[in-house]
Amino acid sequence: MSKPAFLKVKLKEGIDTASLFGSRDSHLKMIEDALGIRVSARGEEVLLEGPADAVRGGERVLGGLETLMKQGVALRADDVQYAIRNLQGGDDPATVSDSGRTSVEVGNGKRVILPKSPTQKRYLEAIRNHDLVLGIGPAGTGKTYLAMAMAVASLTRREVNRIILARPAVEAGEKLGFLPGDMIAKVNPYLRPLYDALFDMMDVERANRLLERGDIEIAPLAFMRGRTLNDAFVILDEAQNATSEQMKMFLTRLGFNSKAVVTGDITQVDLPSERVSGLIEVRDILAEIPGIVFVYFSEKDVVRHRLVQEIIKAYQRHNEKPRQSPPRRQS
Repeated sequence: MSKPAFLKVKLKEGIDTASLFGSRDSHLKMIEDALGIRVSARGEEVLLEGPADAVRGGERVLGGLETLMKQGVALRADDVQYAIRNLQGGDDPATVSDSGRTSVEVGNGKRVILPKSPTQKRYLEAIRNHDLVLGIGPAGTGKTYLAMAMAVASLTRREVNRIILARPAVEAGEKLGFLPGDMIAKVNPYLRPLYDALFDMMDVERANRLLERGDIEIAPLAFMRGRTLNDAFVILDEAQNATSEQMKMFLTRLGFNSKAVVTGDITQVDLPSERVSGLIEVRDILAEIPGIVFVYFSEKDVVRHRLVQEIIKAYQRHNEKPRQSPPRRQS
């Protein structure tokens, strides 16, 4: 058992303590609760008290967060969570910020997006270095968000002329025919998450201007048929709901000077049981082709509320249980 320890951490010069500590010291409270130590702020210093190993861990978490802030990140609660999670997983808390060229600048450099896990870092590096990347894993792991950041950055730097965002419009328990409006109005709810991610990357006025000009296009997957996509950054989201035929159609749209990123969660397929998910099938079909990269995410990469990670793990445990046959009826 570690001996009690007391450590005074002097913060780096120029650090915004209000951002580091969080509203009402909420970030320090997160470190305190996670590591079982006492954390208190005194001006430009942070006092850590508790078991020696945990205190050293708290010092490392604070150092990682300071490095993030030095790189221009506006610190949020999830950044603190991932620094703590990296520490508890045996990784350096600063690995979330030790990204070098892996950082993504969006909005003309006004905002920097950094990977929050080693898998996210590999994903960004794969997108930067390859023309076709498939990101597969549970919801909330940043697959679409990071791909969108790379697309916006590429358009801003004029590496591509347009961004094309596609999604299958698949019924997930709801019937399209019962939704009000014309066909565009019916499929728009399926595309809404792409708009949300886009508007988070750039101001609404600029995004709407690019959408009106056609520099950014958001459309159902079916609208991709018959097109050749040159000088474009193309993202296919929710690809687990693309059929085998749709997946082949999409992948063969890729033109010159274009990149494609395919994202999806193979545990949440909404296709009818008789239809094969194109994302599940393509893992075997494309596995041996050089230049195509598969990046697999897990619940450790979830960047939503901490309960999302626990929910995903609970479903995994449930699905791994042997299925029980229903009891036989007594005659």
